[in-house]
Amino acid sequence: MRTHYCGQINAELAGQEVTLCGWVNKRRDLGGLIFIDLRDREGLLQVVFDPDQKALFETANSLRQEFCVRLSGKVNRRPESQVNKTMATGEVELLATDLEILSRSEPLPIDFNQQVSEEARLRYRYLDLRRPQMNEKLQFRAKVTSAVRRFFDDNGFLDIETPMLTRATPEGARDYLVPSRTHKGRFFALPQSPQLFKQLLMMSGFDRYYQIVKCFRDEDLRADRQPEFTQIDIETSFMSAEQVMQITEQMARDLFKQLLDVDLGQFPSMTWHEAMRRFGSDKPDLRNPLELMDVADVLKDVEFKVFSGPANDEEGRVAAIRLPGQAENVSRKMIDEYTQFVGIYGAKGLAWIKVNDRSAGREGLQSPILKFLPDEVIEPLLERTEAQTGDVLFFGADKANVVAEALGALRLKLGKDFELVSNEWKPLWVVDFPMFEVADDGSLAALHHPFTAPVNVTPEELKANPAAAISNAYDMVLNGVELGGGSVRIHENAMQQAVFEVLGIEKDEAQEKFGFLLEALKYGTPPHAGLAFGLDRLVMLMVGASSIRDVIAFPKTTTAACVLTDAPGAANPAALQELGVKSIVKEDE
Repeated sequence: MRTHYCGQINAELAGQEVTLCGWVNKRRDLGGLIFIDLRDREGLLQVVFDPDQKALFETANSLRQEFCVRLSGKVNRRPESQVNKTMATGEVELLATDLEILSRSEPLPIDFNQQVSEEARLRYRYLDLRRPQMNEKLQFRAKVTSAVRRFFDDNGFLDIETPMLTRATPEGARDYLVPSRTHKGRFFALPQSPQLFKQLLMMSGFDRYYQIVKCFRDEDLRADRQPEFTQIDIETSFMSAEQVMQITEQMARDLFKQLLDVDLGQFPSMTWHEAMRRFGSDKPDLRNPLELMDVADVLKDVEFKVFSGPANDEEGRVAAIRLPGQAENVSRKMIDEYTQFVGIYGAKGLAWIKVNDRSAGREGLQSPILKFLPDEVIEPLLERTEAQTGDVLFFGADKANVVAEALGALRLKLGKDFELVSNEWKPLWVVDFPMFEVADDGSLAALHHPFTAPVNVTPEELKANPAAAISNAYDMVLNGVELGGGSVRIHENAMQQAVFEVLGIEKDEAQEKFGFLLEALKYGTPPHAGLAFGLDRLVMLMVGASSIRDVIAFPKTTTAACVLTDAPGAANPAALQELGVKSIVKEDE
């Protein structure tokens, strides 16, 4: 139906006849002439209709916004004075010779010239996606997936699909369940990831696997989460953690260079413990210069129990953040707001000191906590925090995890509020994670997943001291966002059984849930390791979007609903009966 896309028309085509298809983006009637901006996925082109062609001009006069049309004409150069430098096609225009209205549009239910709510955008997503901003994001996403496929194809990886209907496995979130008609009372689960199947592929001899795959998790949502999301999933055999990190880092560097002309350089590496100590986060944003500094040893003997209690507790921590040069700009109202902010993360308060004159010692400081601090700790405290005149010190004192979360979040907020975050790309690897974390009920839980291998311990040593175990895991972080995470997997049955035992998974339960994996581990399993990138997050970062919903064609809302299709919806009672399922929820509930 067409010879070119609108965005492809340029001065080299001047004098040629072309045929275009698209939508009327804008119509302007200047009395003697009618102009429209025709839009398709590749861009905009100005089209002009000559009143001397009466039938054509009359049809053009009926055009309205979002009419879908096909038209032909001659490409003309615009006079120098009329060149539109804001349009890629601004040097030319099309003098129309033929026009066919393929489909008319009713007045639009939303006006994108005004502020439109996200709910309205999602309800009329097919209109929202016509906007150039959204079109560009999805086109960029397609370029990302194409480049990813080329990279892995060129490096000997095989694209292999894994099942969507599978068995429920514990991976940290609730499963989406699918009832079986042929096995009444039994359910498939939609995969939270292809974890077990990609390990089985390694056992099957496919030593380099990748897949761009849908994953499903029934969890509470926020800006960077969706109930269905997309992973770039990778698994390898006979490769070390360092080799997996090397090849996936190269993929990321190639991607940024090809699509953004950005050189990410070599990625630095940081242990989990260092990241938590310095930044209060296992995905630190290195563009932010603020850091957490431990001061417990300086304050452990003060009578002020707010400090000395956590300072003398093995599970406690006292840390400080130095905000440089902002003492005059930080009001008491702001401090109260920051105190409320850290309370969200469990902190009971926020101590602070303004350094008005560093050379004056105690007399140059301002804070309600100074009366609790003896002279002998003031100078060591200022030295430890490297405080200078004009600085503000903020303190967190509590259990170590509370201090990390509260001050880690405060660090990010201060960096944003005072515009301290640099405009650059800062990648890194975070490595050497703890193997286990303490769950709410006091039991141990896998920090990543129960198939992650520990570093340099035997099964017996792991069971004897699980809290000391370090996992052979690694996360790729960019500008405070976890792009991907992976690990070396367990490839020996005895170690897998030991991990299950530490996690409190009894043999019968392990056999019921993972029997097929445990059986496969008996038959010459190769050492293997992998990593999974969050494609949605990766694209979100690369295009500068604030939410992954802006880089997904048809996302769900924060309540995991689709307002476009009104999903989820009620099921047909006959279908439920055939599945052997009964709904106990009334329709009005």
